[in-house]
Amino acid sequence: MSVKMFLAVLVLMVGCTLGAYASETTATDYSVAEHWLNLPGKVDKAVDVFYLYPTAWARVGANDPYVCAIDNPVMLMQAKLAFVRQAIAFEPVGDIYAPYYRQIDSAYRAALPVAEQEKLVGGIPVTDGVAAFDYYIKHYNNGRPFILAGHSQGSNVLIYLLSGYLKDHPDVYSRMIAAYVIGYSVTGEYLARNPHLKFANGANDTGVIVSYNTEAPKIIGSNPVVLPGALVINPITWTRGEQLATAEQNLGSIILNTKGEVAVWGVKNFADAQIDLARGVLICSTVDVDEWSPGNKVFGKVVFHTFDYPFYYYNIRKNAADRTSNYFLKKPQR
Repeated sequence: MSVKMFLAVLVLMVGCTLGAYASETTATDYSVAEHWLNLPGKVDKAVDVFYLYPTAWARVGANDPYVCAIDNPVMLMQAKLAFVRQAIAFEPVGDIYAPYYRQIDSAYRAALPVAEQEKLVGGIPVTDGVAAFDYYIKHYNNGRPFILAGHSQGSNVLIYLLSGYLKDHPDVYSRMIAAYVIGYSVTGEYLARNPHLKFANGANDTGVIVSYNTEAPKIIGSNPVVLPGALVINPITWTRGEQLATAEQNLGSIILNTKGEVAVWGVKNFADAQIDLARGVLICSTVDVDEWSPGNKVFGKVVFHTFDYPFYYYNIRKNAADRTSNYFLKKPQR
């Protein structure tokens, strides 16, 4: 199936209900350099990273659209901040390709039933995400292995990319080292519907999905990115059991300021990690809740959503390197 046909079918399937945006199903033009958050100035690594940032804007007025334009200035600015606190973790391993993509307002989305949320994300955001990845594969990748990385709404888009585009392009999927689908839920039901995909079981397996959502031991309010049956891997030990990984085992965190910028790099003994299988989340018990998770109109208090990457930043960096090394051991470079 061609990409254009795939996108057309996808739009028909999801029945996107976005008012004035309902007819805007044409993908963003990714031949335009300004539609990319990051393109490598020099391609000098054997691996690529394709990154999709989290929700990076919010509606200001009641009459604002529920989908932002591709050149929304707030999204452009906030996407750059997310890139530094998330995507740069992969920089030692691969050259990073990161498109801008049109997004759903998270507060509007969170108020809807899950099925309606998926219809919205499966419309314009996925149309852009798939088009950007297809353009990257055809014009930039040149057959190199790659890592997928995302967070929150970006990870939600990656879920569609994994189940659709990569299923239809097994030659491309065979070059995927891992997909870091962090800050959104990958469920057992999703994997059952997509048997070509598999969840990570350890620190070195390749062609797998890595996912978790971080909370404090007791949650007050809601966490809209956690779905029933969510699977979790511990980003300190890379195991899936409920054993505690102490903050001393953590390779290092980064601290953000109130603007979302990285204020301190390489903080030690800060965040622990323990899987709660019943809740389908990753528990962090060593971080002060009042300081780091006061809650907002989308996420309840003690949801450490913004810090899914920062708390375990250097663990993710090392893990990407470990999975990449193992990929080349199993599939020697030509």
